[in-house]
Order: sequence, then structure tokens, then C-alpha cells
Amino acid sequence: MRIAGVSILLASIASPVSWFVARESAEESIVSLAIEESGRLLHHHNAIDLSGPGAAEHATDAARTISGGLFDIAEIYDAKGIKLAEAMTKEGEAVESSLPKHRMPNYTAASYESLKLPGMPWVLRVFVPLRNSATDTSLPITGYFEGIRVVPEWQMEQIFTSSLAVAVMVCFASLLCGAAIYPVVIHLSADNERKAREVLDSHISMMEALGRAIAKRDSDTGAHNYRVAWIAARIAERMGLKGSAMQALIAGSFLHDVGKIGIPDAILLKPGKLDDAELSTMRTHVEQGETIVTGMGWLDGANAVVAAHHEKWDGTGYPRRLKEQAIPLAARIFSVADVFDALCSKRPYKEPMGFEAVMAILEKDTGSHFDPSVMDVFRPLALAVFNRLANSSESDGRQLLEERVRQHFEM
Repeated sequence: MRIAGVSILLASIASPVSWFVARESAEESIVSLAIEESGRLLHHHNAIDLSGPGAAEHATDAARTISGGLFDIAEIYDAKGIKLAEAMTKEGEAVESSLPKHRMPNYTAASYESLKLPGMPWVLRVFVPLRNSATDTSLPITGYFEGIRVVPEWQMEQIFTSSLAVAVMVCFASLLCGAAIYPVVIHLSADNERKAREVLDSHISMMEALGRAIAKRDSDTGAHNYRVAWIAARIAERMGLKGSAMQALIAGSFLHDVGKIGIPDAILLKPGKLDDAELSTMRTHVEQGETIVTGMGWLDGANAVVAAHHEKWDGTGYPRRLKEQAIPLAARIFSVADVFDALCSKRPYKEPMGFEAVMAILEKDTGSHFDPSVMDVFRPLALAVFNRLANSSESDGRQLLEERVRQHFEM
């Protein structure tokens, strides 16, 4: 459709331009022929050098001859601009009184005017300085010739027909170019789309590979990554996120704990409570996660969630103690999804909590831990999300996220 639109636009622009150029070219051809013919006749009647005693007679003879040929009015002036002779046909007499007046001739180069006056035929007025040589413009001017040609009906029709033919050919050529380009563009577009899908598929495969690597370190992380990314996407859809912002949220949510790859097993898998030193080491997973996703091109967008998923609305989170709007929106959305899934899920150290108990905790922490505006969006979705994820396996979570990935990554 775009190729067709551009082709039609080009045709609609090029056709009138070609019409205008062809018409102007026809005018100039008529004028050039008239100038050439008048010059020949002026030389024939010795009416070029108009300074001698017989200048007026020669000019009169030349004017009469010229006015019966390509011109309907012929005027010849001497070098001072004084009219020596004038002759005209019946057609010239009909238009002579309606022509605009002009100054005494003093021009140095040939020119013409195209006149289309109301109620008058099309008129061409030619101005030619006379010299003893038609090519050497350095010679002095010996007189002036001015001619009026009333363009006859047959010639106007000829110009119209030839201009129309040129315009139609240009229009056809523009449309033909569009038709010729179309299959090439379609082929290139299909090939480009295929390659883009391959690249996108490799990006998502890389994301999942990193997720599986995290899951190898933390037995519950795999299912949690799928679920929390799906929940975050559901919230973001209601908040109007689209395109790259949505893609970055999904990638960041799925890889939020990628930095745990660098946390020692003794701390990561410790069944009991972490002491202060261990807790400090555990918290470095945020910085390590930033290092992993930063500079990885497509995964750069995940940085917002990876870097700020432990920040809190009131500024008491870590590692940067960001507050309110300073926390990226993706991280604020993820924070609600993450805590909701963690409370709803079974962990080695806890049983899953009921929906009412989970929502009570989220409501209590709204305004301190969670962005109130995000909670306003999540609240109506919460029960449906809870019921959908109840007793779901890792494969269920993967399937749910896959649907969102296909939708928002246009796969």
C-alpha cells in the first residue's frame, strides 16, 4: 500500500510538471523557429544594418514579408529605438489594440512573452536585437525586431496533444516503476522480517538461558521468573505500556535475580536466616546483575528492573535508596508482582498464603514499599491472577509468559 501510495504521489507530481515542461518547450520551439526565420528574412531584405539612407524602405519590405509568415505583427526599429516599419495581418489587427504597451526597445538579448489575455487568443511576443552577426553578441546593436504571433487553433491542439502524451508517459513510467519495485521490496521485506525474527528468537533464547542458569542455583527461581514476568506484564498492559518499554519490563522481570549467579552457594542456599555479613553479600546480587545485563545490547532495557527491583516507594530500599518517581516505573510495577508471587508461592521455608492474607500485606505496605498508583491498577486484577497461578507448575508459567512474549515482541 505504501509503494502504491508513493507511486501515485510521484505520478501526480511528475505528470503536471512534465506537462508544464513540455508546454514550455513547445513555446520555446515556436519562438526559436520564428526568430530564426525572421533573421533570415531580415538579412534577405538588407534590414539588419538600419543606419543607411535606405533603411526605412528595407525595413518596410522585411516587415511586410515577415508579417505574412510566422508572425502576425512585425515591427522594426533602428538602433536608437525609433520605429522604422510595421506590418500586420488581420489576426494581428484584431489583437493589436489589446496588447500591453512597452517601453522603447533597449534590450541586448532575445526574449519572448507568452500572453493569455481574457477573451483573446494565445499570443507570443518576441523581442530580438539586430546585429551584423547572429552569433557574435559583442558586435553593436544595429536595430530591433519585435514580432507578435497569434498561435492558431491547430497549433494549440498540437501542443496540448504532445504535452498530454508526455504527461501520460511520465505517469505510466512512475506507476510502472512502483509495480517493478513492489516484488523486490516484498522479497527484501520478507527476508528482513525472517532475519529479525531469528535475531529476536535468539535474544529470547539468551534470556531464557540466563534464567535457567539462575534456576540451577536457586531451585525455585525458574518458576518464579516466569510467573512474576507474566504478572508484571499484566499490570503494565493495564497501565498502557507498549513496544520497547513493555519488552524491557518483561526481560527485566525475568532476569531480575540474574546477579545471584555470583552469590556463593553457602549464602544463596542457606536454609536459615542470614547474618548481617551474609545479608550484605546477598544484596550485591543487584550490582552483579547490573554488570551482567549492561552492555548486552537488547538486554540493556532490563537494567531498570535489575538495578531497582529492591527499591521502595518511601526510599528505604537498596542499593541506591531511590524514592517515589525516581524509581523507574518498570521496577515499581515489578515490585508489586514480585512480592505478590513470593507470598502466594510455596517455598522451602514457607507454605503459600491465602489471597486475603496476601492482599492485606500488600495493602499495608502501599505507600511505603509499593507505588499507590501501581496498586490501584493491580487491585482489580489480583484475584484473577491469584486463581490463574494457583498450583501452577514451571511449564504453566512458561506457557503464560510465552503468550505475552509473542504478543509484545510481535512474534
